[in-house]
Amino acid sequence: MVDQAVWHDALDRARRFAGEWLASLPDRPVGRPVEGGVHLDAELPVHGTPAPEVLDALAAALEPGLVATPGPRYVGFVTGGSLPAALGADWMVSAADQNVAACVMSPAMATVEEITGRWVCELLGLPAGSALGFVTGAQMANVVCLAAARHALLAAADWDVGTDGLAGAPVPTVVVGEYAHSTILQALRLLGFGSGRAVRVPADDQGRMRPDVLRDLLAAIDGPVLVCAQAGQVDTGASDPLDAIADVVAAREQRWLHVDGAFGLWAAAAPGRRHLVAGAGRADSWTVDGHKWLNVPYDCGMAIVRDPAALTAAMSLSAAYLPMEVADPSSRVPESSRRARALPVHAALRSLGRDGVADLVERCCTLASQAADELGAHPGIEILNDVVLNQVLFRPRDGDARELAAAVARDGTCWVGTTVWQDRPAVRLSVSNWSTTPDDIARSTAAITRLL
Repeated sequence: MVDQAVWHDALDRARRFAGEWLASLPDRPVGRPVEGGVHLDAELPVHGTPAPEVLDALAAALEPGLVATPGPRYVGFVTGGSLPAALGADWMVSAADQNVAACVMSPAMATVEEITGRWVCELLGLPAGSALGFVTGAQMANVVCLAAARHALLAAADWDVGTDGLAGAPVPTVVVGEYAHSTILQALRLLGFGSGRAVRVPADDQGRMRPDVLRDLLAAIDGPVLVCAQAGQVDTGASDPLDAIADVVAAREQRWLHVDGAFGLWAAAAPGRRHLVAGAGRADSWTVDGHKWLNVPYDCGMAIVRDPAALTAAMSLSAAYLPMEVADPSSRVPESSRRARALPVHAALRSLGRDGVADLVERCCTLASQAADELGAHPGIEILNDVVLNQVLFRPRDGDARELAAAVARDGTCWVGTTVWQDRPAVRLSVSNWSTTPDDIARSTAAITRLL
């Protein structure tokens, strides 16, 4: 019989670490420097160590090298924190240790996935009856959605890509925007489309695909097409004109429209921002992240496909020992063994409600506008984008953007990212955390301008 005290001691130690870590976030340096490196034993031990001692040693060794990404002034990558309900639910996921491959393996978690998937689609204004699979993040969500597109487009040409592969197949022409996210290009590589074969559509000064150019390009392409649009460009926050793009794509017979909406698609949940992604619901598939703007713990992405049959045909598996059904969770994702990622999403949505999600989105957008106003008031800073969502793109008028970002990281008040915009380095500031306040933004912008 397992001594219950073993569980209690280990979990109590983990709880103490979590409490100390979370309590440190509001005031700790965001990018904490590691002096001398993280000291972990490099040799595999011969003899075991009691669980509380293991966790004590890990806490002491790791803490100096942890970055305050869940904190309120981490404004570099599009990274959320963890809502209390979502974090608690994530602990429940680990404790319950359910494999959500088949309904028979965990009826409870399969039910959570089904309900949560409906909630997400309803919240984002996506078609009822769409199929949703929970994956690691937007990278795998894009792979899943484009795999469903590949299967459906080739099946329409009487080609079974799952059985016969791509050699000799009437491969669809892939069309992407000039500023398509790197995960789209990686998905094309993984699926055999080839990122270099994709047709690029020029964008406007905010990174939005131009539908007039798309129309002309599609007119010159024969055969099936797969068009990848974007909701929320990672540097500017701008979304492609999805309604106009859907009009252009709808004129084709063999077509598939995918929307990469890792963070930007959450704009649909806020009435005041919904117009930015108007037309998104007309697509055939969508990607969205939970660990970005919804603020659930890593990792959590969602692949959503209008036609469930296309998704299950591309993803489902079977074996003599594992008779899978089309309703099983793993018929919608590449993984068989996987954790119950839907539970933190369910907890987050239940704790926030529809109004709370809208408020979270609006608050972050308002804080991004505050950051742009405060930075733009400095004569040495140029704001490069129209701040319509949660992204602020800027660069020093004199000096190097990367040097400024490095100085910000050393200072530790906040953390910003860098990018290249219109062939020149620039700085990105993204507000995605539920706990960020106007004071956090003011502290961050004051530090940036002081360092400039």
